[in-house]
Amino acid sequence: MNVALLLAGGTGSRLGADIPKQYLMCGGRMVIDYCLETLDKSAYIDSIWVVADVVWQDHIKKVGKLAGYALPGKNRQLSVYNGLMSISRAYGEEDVNVLIHDAARPFLTGELIQKCIEALSGHDGVLPVLPMKDTVYYSDNGNTITSLIRRENVYAGQAPELFRLKPYIQANESLMPDDIMNINGSSEPAVMAGMDIVMIPGDESNYKITTKSDYDRFEQRIMGEQV
Repeated sequence: MNVALLLAGGTGSRLGADIPKQYLMCGGRMVIDYCLETLDKSAYIDSIWVVADVVWQDHIKKVGKLAGYALPGKNRQLSVYNGLMSISRAYGEEDVNVLIHDAARPFLTGELIQKCIEALSGHDGVLPVLPMKDTVYYSDNGNTITSLIRRENVYAGQAPELFRLKPYIQANESLMPDDIMNINGSSEPAVMAGMDIVMIPGDESNYKITTKSDYDRFEQRIMGEQV
């Protein structure tokens, strides 16, 4: 069983909007609706759970595969964990995979979902990545360059991230209560726990709306498609 967990609990403070970025309207739909509809249409997804504050849950589009909600946690990874617990209570943990995606990544494609699911065979998880285009440097102090990092060995992680539910829950719980507060990406607990995470090619258009320039880029594409 493949369950999508859509993260929509962030405040979007860096965008500078009055409401969280995932609930901004563009082209007659909220930002979250774009990837939510893609997940709902995918033949590879059986159900969808959304992490969202109670005040926003009634505003989220009620697509056919939407099964329930979880509340946001103190940080992103605790929001993920709350969602994992809701999924575990609903379906158990055996033979369940969880596909974690950001509501602020509206241009998720059905093709990327399919590639994630197909790549999971023989592994504990799947992470879409993009190769680094720029030269990458390491600095001990943030002021001067300490060393050069070979960019062919460095990748930028994307979402969605796919995991086998049971070992992924265990990986998160091994970091509680303190270390989980330092986690920034969904794959970090899995890697730290030694789970076998395979990389697949990501999608340049599957960017996350974080700043106003990101939103402007998103808006231009949506409005351009509707002309």
